[in-house]
Amino acid sequence: MAKNIGPIVCLMIMIMDIVAGILAIEAEMAQNKVKSLSAWVIECRDPSNQAFKLGLAAIVLLVLAHTIANLLGGCICIRSKDELEKASANKQLAVASLIFSWIMLGVAFSMLIIGTLKNSRSRKSCAIAHSRLLSIGGILCFIHALFTVSYHVSATATVQEENKRIQHGGHA
Repeated sequence: MAKNIGPIVCLMIMIMDIVAGILAIEAEMAQNKVKSLSAWVIECRDPSNQAFKLGLAAIVLLVLAHTIANLLGGCICIRSKDELEKASANKQLAVASLIFSWIMLGVAFSMLIIGTLKNSRSRKSCAIAHSRLLSIGGILCFIHALFTVSYHVSATATVQEENKRIQHGGHA
């Protein structure tokens, strides 16, 4: 049964990231429905409670998807250039996907946090316009899904390769 969990985990990660992206885009749409006044680069806008809730839900789903992918994918590390050159294609892909998934998480998380916090105030505020933070964060959630699923699949394949090598008496 444990061998059949991989596709379920990948599907779960994809669904969470896609829903996070959709929620972030919906938050942007809810934010755009509130009254605003723009003058050059300064924008005065009423906060949107709906955008705040949707943005917060998107943040939680993004972090949850990333956590699940990393916990269930295992720890795949390369400590030197020599080890990188000797590593299998699956291990190299796992490390590259892990790095890019962390980059996507950092950028998407930051954009979603800033866009969500913009809607957390109880009164109207004026600031330099930060347009499209929630929708761009949502699009990055979709990209995050690709990297996290790639990491999970390649990390699982790497672990299976190493287990087969150990069973056949090979060296790590």
